[in-house]
Amino acid sequence: MIYHQVRIAMKPDAPEDKVRHALDLMRRLGDELDAVEFFMVGRDFGGEFQYGAMYALKDVDAYRTYMYDPLHREIDAIGLPLVANMISMDLTDDEDPGIGDKIAQVHGDRFKDHPELQDLVDDLGSYEGSGTKPT
Repeated sequence: MIYHQVRIAMKPDAPEDKVRHALDLMRRLGDELDAVEFFMVGRDFGGEFQYGAMYALKDVDAYRTYMYDPLHREIDAIGLPLVANMISMDLTDDEDPGIGDKIAQVHGDRFKDHPELQDLVDDLGSYEGSGTKPT
């Protein structure tokens, strides 16, 4: 299982209705995508972030399906311009010693296949964690 998580700090001037819309799309992705075993989108406490999400994905193939879903791309286009800072991370119990490289490859492929994502990420104040550097 791969647990893909994001923690998000919104820009101070991000319109609340647009933030709610982006969060609703994140919930919809978890509800509608069969590759997602379970998920949670909600408020984040104990740090600089206001919101967070976690999606449980069975394996790297499900991870790729999740990352490439058109709704995920829509969430990026609508949500990332509202974000000041973000962290993404992946936790896995997969014993494959190459799983980290496989996850990184999904991100690298996605940046290659959708170069407009780089502009969205470049506009963030900070972005740390998995998927931050194309391979």
